[in-house]
Amino acid sequence: MTIDLIEQRVVSCGRCPELVAYRAAVAREKRRAYRDQEYWGKPVPAFGDPRARVVLIGLAPGAHGSNRTGRMFTGDASGEWLYRALFRAGFANQAESTGRDDGLVLRDCLITAAVRCAPPQNKPTPAERAACFDYLEDEFAALTGVRVVVTLGRIADDSFHTLLKRRGSYRSPRAAFAHGAETAVSLPGSPAITTLASYHPSRQNTNTGVLTEVMLDKIFSRVRELTA
Repeated sequence: MTIDLIEQRVVSCGRCPELVAYRAAVAREKRRAYRDQEYWGKPVPAFGDPRARVVLIGLAPGAHGSNRTGRMFTGDASGEWLYRALFRAGFANQAESTGRDDGLVLRDCLITAAVRCAPPQNKPTPAERAACFDYLEDEFAALTGVRVVVTLGRIADDSFHTLLKRRGSYRSPRAAFAHGAETAVSLPGSPAITTLASYHPSRQNTNTGVLTEVMLDKIFSRVRELTA
């Protein structure tokens, strides 16, 4: 199955009635700042290079970010931080991401998520995470040549390691989740992969100094080393 076909399935998904209702309500009611915009209001597909050697896994779409724009990490503060870092590292052609038609292109990089619908309070339930899991599995089956997986936050990290337990193997002991933690792993079709953990670029982390731009840049500098 190709990435395009997988993402078509993602966009048409209605597996979780609570999330279907929530994303639709957000898209209908809108935030005052975006009241003149048409919200996406559907599951958000992966975005980027289908031949990518680098895959980023996030948590879930933001209610007024990706759920509004229809593209991963687009239209909110988390995306502002992430795309600036990707631009500085040479993985993006521009530092801003405002909408699906803004001209942003990712090079050798693809962004996906553990959950594809915006959850209330950015907290998907275990059942919602499980309902989305096979999309992540299918994407990694379709992506050949992956060299580095960057997990943005603990839930993304746990999701990828769950996938490894089902389909892959460990070449080194799993590192405890921490910013910059590395684990060497293998997946069918991509035998030598490094998973690199990062704190999520959420406001909760960036506004408090838990994550700084220097820290995020170090993650992508390491990605460049691993893909050299």
